Order: sequence, then structure tokens, then C-alpha cells
Amino acid sequence: MKKNKFNNISGLTLVEILIGIIITSIMMAAMYTSYTVVNNSYSQVTDRAKISSSGRDIVGMLMGDIRMAGFKYYFGINDLGISTNDNLQYVAGDDPTTFNDSHAPLIVLKETLGYDRDNASLAPTKIEDEGLCCDRIHIVYGDFNQNDNDQPYKRYRLTYFADSEPGNDFYSVYKTKESWIQKNDELTGSWSDKCSECYVGERIRDHIVDMEFIVIGEEGRLLNPPPRPDNSSRKDLNNIKTVDVRLTFRSHKAFFRNDPPTNKPRLVKGLGERSGGEVATEFVDRFLRDSIIVSIHTRNIGSDCSIGYCLQ
Repeated sequence: MKKNKFNNISGLTLVEILIGIIITSIMMAAMYTSYTVVNNSYSQVTDRAKISSSGRDIVGMLMGDIRMAGFKYYFGINDLGISTNDNLQYVAGDDPTTFNDSHAPLIVLKETLGYDRDNASLAPTKIEDEGLCCDRIHIVYGDFNQNDNDQPYKRYRLTYFADSEPGNDFYSVYKTKESWIQKNDELTGSWSDKCSECYVGERIRDHIVDMEFIVIGEEGRLLNPPPRPDNSSRKDLNNIKTVDVRLTFRSHKAFFRNDPPTNKPRLVKGLGERSGGEVATEFVDRFLRDSIIVSIHTRNIGSDCSIGYCLQ
């Protein structure tokens, strides 16, 4: 600071002002850099937490539904005049004309996108892209409502499937719930999505990279390909003891600071036939992809032919 000798007024010189501006700029730059680092770290933690949370939500739904596969309600002795046992038609789906209506407790279709029961067969369609996604699963189980005079016994089919997001390298997971409609005085019925509790193509999560289901039979035997009611493997439909589920999610925003080198891409590996480096999907972008893997034990699928679910 310099004092003027004529009027005794103090002030800053131009050099001092410039030095102050420089110091302030350095401090602001340091603060901004610190904020950016903290914000990026927070975004990474948030993205990873969202992936974990979403994975737990979907896994929870899958666990509850897969455990219901093959369940049948038995009303037992009653004074309401209702049959003690399920009187609903059972469609094996063991030929091309009935496969789409199959009541098999659990069917897994590999590498199959989308689901439209009226316009698309359950038969898998090979996905023509560089990655491998996604499997579709159908779950059939029974229920009961004694207040429904027309049809007290219920049968539902849940379908989890993925569909592509145009212009993106990820998919969305959808769920459809259908009901088998067959009144007491009818011998046959049909699947319908018109019931009050049914819904079609309800999106439950986006930014999914892959959804994989691996079917395990008795004594830990891998059933590959998964059993289907229309071929020689149909006998194993009643021997499914465990379903290994893999869900791989992608972060919404860029997660890593830099792209990986092309000779060392980030890999997403799968289970079963999607395991190993040869078929692992490679990525050279900055997005995080993380997998959640869980084994789900089926509790209502067995080899008791008396319940109508045994296919030989």
C-alpha cells in the first residue's frame, strides 16, 4: 500500500491489485478443483448405490416369483361347495401349436428380447448384435379366491423380459402378468391380460446390460440348454431345483475418468455359456457396469405326477 504525499490518502497500487487477483484466482481454482473431485466421487458412489439398490429390488421380485413357480392351491375339506382341488385345464405345451400356452412351471428362453403372446412365439429368437442379452423367464403358479364364484382357483403366468432402448447399448427390463381364464362350468380356458390384477409390459428397470438365468437340476446338474416342454428335455421341467440369476447394470452417467485402452477393454462376463473371455462383452467407454448374482431355490417344483405338472 502506498500513501499519497499531497493529500495523505492511502491506496493500492496496480501491482498489488494484480497480485490480489492472481491469489484469489488460484484459491478459486483450487476450490473448484476440490469441488469437482468431491462431486465426481459423490456421483460415483451414488451411481454404484443405485445399481446395488436396483439390483436388490429386482432380485427380491425374482426370488418371490421363482419360488412360487409350480405352486398349486388345495382348499381341502370345506362347506362352501367348492372343489377341494384345482379343476383348471393344464396345457403341456409339448407341440408347436400349444407351446405358447404352456403351463409348465418355469421356462427359460436364452437370448430372447421382447414378449408379445399374441404375435410372438415363446420360441427364442437369436439376437444379432455384438453382445449377448438377454434371457426371458416364464413363471406359472396357482392361487385361490373363495369369493370368486365363477373361478375360485387361479393360475397366473409372470414373464420377465428385456427390450432394447433405441440408440443405446443398454436395455430395459419389463414384467407381464397374465391369468388363465376358465369358469367352473368350462373345460378349457385361455391366457388373458384383462384381469384386474394383470398388466402388460410394465417397465421395472432401465440401464440393464444383461439378464441371465441358469437352470440347475438335481444334484447340482446344469441343465443346458434349459428344459422346454416341446423337446426331449421336458422331463427335466420338474427337476429344476435352483435358478442362478445374473443382472448386469450400467451407470447412468460416465463413471470413470478416462476410457480404457482398446487393448485392455473392460469386460462383462456371464454365467454358463456366456462365461469366459472368448464370449465376454468388451467395452471401451467410461460407464460402470456391475453384476449382481444370486441363486434362487425353487420350492414348489417336483416330480409328483399326480398334480398334473409332470411331463414324461
